[in-house]
Amino acid sequence: MKIGVSSYSFNQYIREEKMTQLDCISKAKELGFDAIEFTEIKPPEGTSKEEYAAILKAEADKLGIEIINYAIPANLVYDTENEYEKIVSDIKKEVDIAKILGANMIRHDAVSNLKNEKSFDLALPKIVRCIREITEYAQTLGIKTMVENHGYICQDSDRVERLYNAVNHDNFGLLVDMGNFLCADENPISAVSRVGRYAFHLHAKDMLYKSCYEADADSGFSSTRGCNWFRGAILGTGKVPVKQCIAIMKRHGYEGDIVLEYEGKEDCIYGITIGFENLKKYIKELGM
Repeated sequence: MKIGVSSYSFNQYIREEKMTQLDCISKAKELGFDAIEFTEIKPPEGTSKEEYAAILKAEADKLGIEIINYAIPANLVYDTENEYEKIVSDIKKEVDIAKILGANMIRHDAVSNLKNEKSFDLALPKIVRCIREITEYAQTLGIKTMVENHGYICQDSDRVERLYNAVNHDNFGLLVDMGNFLCADENPISAVSRVGRYAFHLHAKDMLYKSCYEADADSGFSSTRGCNWFRGAILGTGKVPVKQCIAIMKRHGYEGDIVLEYEGKEDCIYGITIGFENLKKYIKELGM
């Protein structure tokens, strides 16, 4: 089992131009991580995405750190055949980027906008059609595909489970993010218990969570699907029972990697460092 960090965890410094995505690799190595995953790589001006992926891969190889996953946004709901073909074509190109990065997995979103569909279940056949074509293509490149519990519409465990079962393909699984369930007002313990068996990959993330009746007064909280409040936190300081969620994954027989994803308001290097220490402690205590 490798412990990795998501490049998304460094977004605070990237936005402030204190770091680039390329810098994330050396910083992850410096902090002691075994691996890194990238979220939607954004090449500098004058460099193609393919060229930048090769640069990131070369830097990771030089430093001896593995790129284990590539995560991209997507919306697999379409109204026309032309839209369907473009969605699938665009994500296949991102699968090619994952191959250049040396990642053996790619996570794409399922749905961010239902468009003209009235419900998730009515949109499900279209989403499944896209996923099957994408994962069959990715399989030819030795890359597994995943959907994460992410984006409000496909965030709670029952919907993610229905999606997994509908696709029913050996090359397709879930990226289980233990923190994201709170965005849909779902208990992470019951959610991870339900879908942990389908996981190819695991995000360790912590969140603060408050009811709708608590004032959020400029505190940086965002609204959950049920109009409660959530905000990213340093792992081990929030409302997500991280150690218990990892224990549940162990019971499911999970043998994949664990990636720390930090979304808090504190200095990101500080937040990542403290979260990493807590994560290592939990893993050691659980004998993993």
